[in-house]
Amino acid sequence: MLEISINDPNKLVKVAHALSTHTRIGIIKLLLEFSNLNILEIAERLDIPVSTAANNVKVLEEADLIVTELQPATRGAMKVCSRNFDDIRMILNPSVYEQNPSKVQEVEMPIGHFSNFDIVPTCGMANTVGMVFPEDDPHSFYHPDSRTAELIWFRKGWIEYRFPRKLPADAKVRSLEFSLELCSEAPNYNNDWPSEITVWVNDVEIGSWICPGDFGDHRGKLNPSWWFEGSTQHGLLKTWATDLNRSTIDQEKCSDTTIKDLGLEEKPFIAFKIGVKPDAKHQGGLNLFGKAFGDYPQAIIMRLKYD
Repeated sequence: MLEISINDPNKLVKVAHALSTHTRIGIIKLLLEFSNLNILEIAERLDIPVSTAANNVKVLEEADLIVTELQPATRGAMKVCSRNFDDIRMILNPSVYEQNPSKVQEVEMPIGHFSNFDIVPTCGMANTVGMVFPEDDPHSFYHPDSRTAELIWFRKGWIEYRFPRKLPADAKVRSLEFSLELCSEAPNYNNDWPSEITVWVNDVEIGSWICPGDFGDHRGKLNPSWWFEGSTQHGLLKTWATDLNRSTIDQEKCSDTTIKDLGLEEKPFIAFKIGVKPDAKHQGGLNLFGKAFGDYPQAIIMRLKYD
């Protein structure tokens, strides 16, 4: 999350200016959907001149809202863009904020540290040095070496993690969110392979997202050198969140489920489950990325905000 205060007017003006046009908002929305795009791809998708796309990318980059990287192209190099933040908080009354600050409990869970699962092949795991065990054997998920996994995939079913819930006795939870990189699961990879992926918290359904594909359009930035070129390469960074009023996926409403529906006070842990329902229209499986695979150096991050 990016926090900017009225006490830093230069930064506040720069970020506000960067968000002040439909074109730049459109670029951020594209990067939300496609994770990484070069200047030409942005121009084509927004139907604007390449020079216009480049100028607007520069404004967003100067405001630290996106990051760019030069990558080799057919002729010379191309600038590839990706998002830098999921959320922005503008503090316009610092005195009130300092008197009543919201606190955040943040926990990052390695993807191999799951507590339960019910999956159907194809399935498997990989870590930084190789395959954790032979593919398509769900019983191998019980093996202790599964805790080293940095990439997990399965075609049907679900996997569950238990996050600690350690809050002051008088804490009032405002919101709960989970951020992770994921995509569909196809043979090898298929950028057009939709999968309806659902998240539950404490067995309460939060919402479903249809992933457009199992991505192999570019090599994952973090993938170890041994990983196969013709396999899944990266995912999209998605955030499921629940607050006092609703649940969202990347800040877009997905259900009416609220914090009160989750029963957070009933257990010393928070159960996060993600999978593909047996009656889902698009049963395209799931790839889940850890810190050493894909494009984003993170596992599953839980943020619990409270007063």
